Amino acid sequence: MFQMFKKKSLFVSPAAGNLKELEEVADEAFASKAMGDGFAIEPVEAAVYSPVHGTVELAFLTKHAIGLKSADGVEILIHVGVDTVSLNGEGFTLHIEQGQKIKQGDLLLTVDIPLIKDKVPSTDIIVVFTTGEQCRVLKAGRKVTSMEKDIITLEK
Repeated sequence: MFQMFKKKSLFVSPAAGNLKELEEVADEAFASKAMGDGFAIEPVEAAVYSPVHGTVELAFLTKHAIGLKSADGVEILIHVGVDTVSLNGEGFTLHIEQGQKIKQGDLLLTVDIPLIKDKVPSTDIIVVFTTGEQCRVLKAGRKVTSMEKDIITLEK
C-alpha cells in the first residue's frame, strides 16, 4: 500500500529553505508529534508545492494550511507558520481548491513571508503525516530546494 514511499525520491520537498526536525518547531502540538510525525522547513521563498500526486482533501478558509491525500492514501497536512490562523488569510494566496486532483510540483499556495514574519512566532512550513507514518529526516539542518528528492523516508 505504501510502495510510493519505499523509494525516497517519490516524495519531494514542498518548499525551499532550511530542513528541520519536527521537534524543533515552535509549537508544542507539532513538536510533540501529537498530530503525527513529520518535518519542517524554514522557508526562503514564497511558494509551497505539492510533494506528491493526489487530491486536496482540505483547504482551510484561512489559507494557512492544506490537507492532501497522496495517490496511495497517505494523508499529509501542510501548515504554514505558527499561530497563522489568527491572520485570517492575510499574507496567503491559495492556488488550489478542495477536491482538486494535484500532481507533484503543482503550486499549492504562496506566502508573503515579509508581511507575516513579525506577526507570528514562526513562518516554518510544517509537514505532518496524519495516517501514522514514521518520518526520518535525511537532511536536517541543511538547505533544501523546492522539489528536492531524498529529504525524508517514511514507514508505516
